Amino acid sequence: MEQKTGKNKVAQTVKVVVLYVLLILYISPFIIVLLNSFKTNGDILNNPLSFGFSAAFDNYKTAFEEMNFLSSFLNTVVISAVSVGLIILTSSMTAYFLARVKTKFNAFIYMLMVMAMIIPFQAVMIPLVSIYGGMGILNSRITLIYMYIGFGSSMAVFIIESFIRAGVPISLEEAAELDGCSKVQTFFKVVLPLLKPTIATVVVLDVLWVWNDYLLPSLLLTKSQQLTLPLSTYAFYGSFSVNYGPLLSSLILTIAPVLIIYLILQDKIISGVVAGAVKS
Repeated sequence: MEQKTGKNKVAQTVKVVVLYVLLILYISPFIIVLLNSFKTNGDILNNPLSFGFSAAFDNYKTAFEEMNFLSSFLNTVVISAVSVGLIILTSSMTAYFLARVKTKFNAFIYMLMVMAMIIPFQAVMIPLVSIYGGMGILNSRITLIYMYIGFGSSMAVFIIESFIRAGVPISLEEAAELDGCSKVQTFFKVVLPLLKPTIATVVVLDVLWVWNDYLLPSLLLTKSQQLTLPLSTYAFYGSFSVNYGPLLSSLILTIAPVLIIYLILQDKIISGVVAGAVKS
């Protein structure tokens, strides 16, 4: 018995060591970026793995000014907040309807939305820009938000619909209807509050996507006052050289807000993923 207990302890220790090694490998790119954001270009090129801080906070000051951080940050916040908010509202209502109204048409629509998730954006971006460019509605944050809603709804519906079917009892809705609630009141007062863990998961996934997206905004937004944070980081790329120090500092400034959001909501994210993993 003691020998078996000793083997279990050794196995547990090995597992912990392996997990720590994997953790270090996983976060090492972020650590390298963070260290190099405090260095000059010469020091970065000479030894990117050193622990020196030759530029101190000068890179962050340069990045803040040249990328017009406040304007870009505000644009990114507005686009992310409105896009994700509308995705949550429309997708949760659609998911509720698809989960509760069992028809062949609804099943067909649901399958179309699931299949839409596997279509790469690169396959539709050129026709998309050609069509909207011909309509003359590019260079608009409203158009960008509209596209985000279209591209983000499929995954949100898939996640929320799974949770509704598995985790929201129909008996609660029937009780609400007996008390005089309409379908709309039942959804907003009974069903929607129960979706908080799953909604938190979708919010974080979509905020990460919209906040860090470069390709779609680069196709639609060209005016300097409309640029988002990922687009603003391109200011440090010259014709023949790259200003690495401020560039890496701008990356840290860009990812810091979403990292904070994740740390705040991480408990709900995990519970939402677990709750949506079981499908009836």
